[in-house]
Amino acid sequence: MEQILAFSVRRRWLVVLATLAVAISGAWSLTMLPIDAVPDVTNVQVQINAIAPALSPVEIEKQVTFPIETALTGMPGLESTRSFSRNGFAQVTAVFTDRTDIFFARQQVTERVTEAKANLPPGVEVRLGPISTGLGEIYWWSVGYIPPSEGVPVRDGKPGWQSNGSYLTPEGELLTDDFERTVYLRTVQDWIIRPQMKSVPGVAGADAIGGYVKQYQVQPDPARLVAYGLSFGQIVKAIEANNVSRGANYIERNGEGYVVRASGRVETLAEIDEIVVATRGGVPVRIRDVAEVALGRELRTGTASVDGREVVLGTALMLVGGNSRAVAAAADAKIKEINRTLPPSIRAQAVLNRTELVEATIRTLATNLAEGGPYAGNRR
Repeated sequence: MEQILAFSVRRRWLVVLATLAVAISGAWSLTMLPIDAVPDVTNVQVQINAIAPALSPVEIEKQVTFPIETALTGMPGLESTRSFSRNGFAQVTAVFTDRTDIFFARQQVTERVTEAKANLPPGVEVRLGPISTGLGEIYWWSVGYIPPSEGVPVRDGKPGWQSNGSYLTPEGELLTDDFERTVYLRTVQDWIIRPQMKSVPGVAGADAIGGYVKQYQVQPDPARLVAYGLSFGQIVKAIEANNVSRGANYIERNGEGYVVRASGRVETLAEIDEIVVATRGGVPVRIRDVAEVALGRELRTGTASVDGREVVLGTALMLVGGNSRAVAAAADAKIKEINRTLPPSIRAQAVLNRTELVEATIRTLATNLAEGGPYAGNRR
């Protein structure tokens, strides 16, 4: 002890610097502590989601859920499995022991599911859920239009709101009704916002609800098909054959190679209308002659609204074991960055931010300790 005291006196500035470094390190570590208002005690689990739109709940249970559960039997560390079957959808949850590494568990499940796919009906899509839990929803945001009443400039002919109440997209598409505008919101969410949110460190995935998933729907007229002697299968084959891009190798010229390709992807409703299905008497029969092509939507199971206006809601899922306060703060910063790249008059704003909840909980705890501590000491 005497030697330590003597060294401290002789090297007092070194001791002061070491103490200061330790204090700074401790303060920095304090800000990085994974403090959460809702501690996650979820066990190690892997979810398998299967989509089969053509199957009823009974068929889903027999042909999809049961084969997957059977394939998972006997995996190392597996404690139990649970599942449910819905119309066109099945979910199987594999629960592992707490000592099992989540990535090892997912690898085992992936191998077993790959083997089980051979016994599933054709067309069934099977995928694993994100590496998150039920408490991993740390950030929600909404995507909606800024109404002209809030001071948004209206400039005819340029992307944004038009004087007649329609909305012009940067791609040149004019949206004239609420349905088309809601479809476009979902497109912005799926193709602009979600891919960027998935790049945030600590985010395991991003989900969306609300709006409509855009579809180009071809609705054949049975009477016209009979008149031309065509079938539904011929229409399907014609559309598939005319929606491909093909490469034709390359042409060498003056020591340079020029790639030759034919772009056959349809991009608009008008292009689908012009697809040739067959010929009758040397006259081509096009899609528009036997069917109606229109903008449609995928069947949805939920919707979202803010202040009475329909919006698209997005959710950021935190990676298992992450710091919810830090990940939510990073997601909020990313949303502000994304807002600068969105089409005019479209805004993404936070609806739920776990950081605010954690900080409010810390403030409440600090207040309770400050006010209740002295009182408890006086009583003793």
